[in-house]
This record gives sequence, C-alpha cells and structure tokens, in this order.
Amino acid sequence: MNLIRTAMLLAFMTGLFMGIGLLIGGRGGMMIALLVAIAMNVFSYWNSDRLVLRMYDAQEVDAHSAPEYYGIVRDLAANAGLPMPRVYVINNPQPNAFATGRNPQNAAVAASTGLLQALTYDEVAGVMAHELAHVQNRDTLTMTLTATLAGAISMLANFAFLFGGNRENNNPLGFIGTLAAMIIAPFAAMMVQMAVSRTREYSADRRGAEICGQPLALASALRKIAGAAHHVPNAAAERNPATAHMFIINPLSGERMDNLFSTHPATENRIAALEDMAGSVSRPSTRAAQPATATRKTRSVPSTGWGRDRSEPPKGPWS
Repeated sequence: MNLIRTAMLLAFMTGLFMGIGLLIGGRGGMMIALLVAIAMNVFSYWNSDRLVLRMYDAQEVDAHSAPEYYGIVRDLAANAGLPMPRVYVINNPQPNAFATGRNPQNAAVAASTGLLQALTYDEVAGVMAHELAHVQNRDTLTMTLTATLAGAISMLANFAFLFGGNRENNNPLGFIGTLAAMIIAPFAAMMVQMAVSRTREYSADRRGAEICGQPLALASALRKIAGAAHHVPNAAAERNPATAHMFIINPLSGERMDNLFSTHPATENRIAALEDMAGSVSRPSTRAAQPATATRKTRSVPSTGWGRDRSEPPKGPWS
C-alpha cells in the first residue's frame, strides 16, 4: 500500500511538473519537463545520500572511534533485521538526527554532537530506532524524490512567470493560466511533500518504538529535541531548508517563513501517540555492554563527551 501511495504522489507531482512545462513551451516544453524530471530523479536516486551528508559535513565513525554510538545502531539494526548502515556524526550543537540512502543496503544514519551530548543512552537508542524505521519503510528514497520534484516545480514556476505569457510558446491558457500555475503548482507540491512527511513521521515513531522496545524513551527524546531545536540554530539547515523534512524534528528556526507550513506533525501529538502505545510494546534491552575503560577519541571525530570520568554519575554514555 505504501508503494502504491508513493507512486501515486510522485505521479501527481510529475504531472504538475509537466503542466508547467506545457505552459512555458507547449507540448515540446511538456516533454522536456518530463525528461528533466526523470533525469533529476535518477540522479537523486544514486547520489542523494552523498549530497546531503556533504551538506552537513558529516563524518563517518566506526566501532573503534565511537563504540557506544556505533553499538547502539548495530544492535538496533539487528533487532529490525536490517543491514548495518553507515554511521555518521555531525558537528552541530542542535540536537537532531536523520537517515538517508536509496535502500536499506545503501543507508546511512547521522546524529549531531548536540544530540549525543544532550540525550541519555536510551533516548539516543529511541532516536536511532526512529531513523532506522525510515530506512526500513524506504521513506528516505521517497522523501528525497519528492523534495527533488518539489524544488524543480518551484523553479519551473518562476520560469513560467517570466516566459509563459508569450504567444510564441503555444501556451493554451494565456497569461491568466500561467499566473495560476505559478501560484498553485508550487503550493500543491509543497502540500503533497508535507502530507508525505507528516504521515511517515508517525509511522517511523511507531516502528521505531517497536524496534527499540522503549516508546517512552523516544517520547522523552522528542520532547528534549523539540525544546532545543528552536533555540539552538542550525546554520547548515537554514542554508538548505529543502532538507528539513529529513530530520526527526524540524531544524529550522521559528523565525523563518518555512515554518508557516511545517514538514513535521506537532511534537505533542507524536509524544501522545507514543505514550498511548507504551503499555503494549515489549521492552527488550538494546544496551550493549559498556567498555571497562574510557572510550578512545580520535581527532577526526567531533568531541561528544566520550571518555567521561568513571567516578561521575552515569547519566549516559555522552555525559
């Protein structure tokens, strides 16, 4: 059912894209728009993960450089029956995380240093389980393709305003039709993108809680992340607002116009849904055995507080 719904949504957005092409250049413009849409989606399919990780200067870690964080992802992936994804750290004070990749065999998950420092072990496990749920549901591919088409539709709408009113373009609707397309098409694409994202966030919360077995830990993590996200700026996300839907919580500040139409459902509703399912989800332990000595850090990995003094209270492996 998810595959059929996704195909229908992408077909609708491709139709919008072709419609604007028709307004700009007639039937020839429509065919060019179709070819461009296909080319963009093929490029996104093969390269989206590398592009977004480069946008945020994410650094890959492994079992030697980040054993606790890497171990959480490894154990959760095993719980979910997924291949081990690549694991990244983003040197950013805003607590947040995302997943990317075209399929479970080519997936990557990333968490910010702010998240690893602010959350407890179980809360980090809840967040990463949510991201692995996106991977398992193949949301990462769907959202990437949807975002690509939405951005292309907005770009073509600007071209329609500049060139769509010329009679030589074989525009069947004239300037009024061009003006309507310029306003309605990007708005419709944005609404489709938000609808896809909001539905999939609820689904990923539910599946993530099943993977980690601790819905209340995920609920607590969402509460902490949402409380900090609008107070701690994320400069990289502000420069690339089209990627906001990929994060577990919208990383854009409340001062931006982007938040008039949020890509995420209300955090309070997500927390309430997790609290409702807390009594019915089993709670297997996802915590790996802790190393006997302080964890080693390397220069290539941003500091997340690994290797704390063992005499301190064990708030979590990131304290």
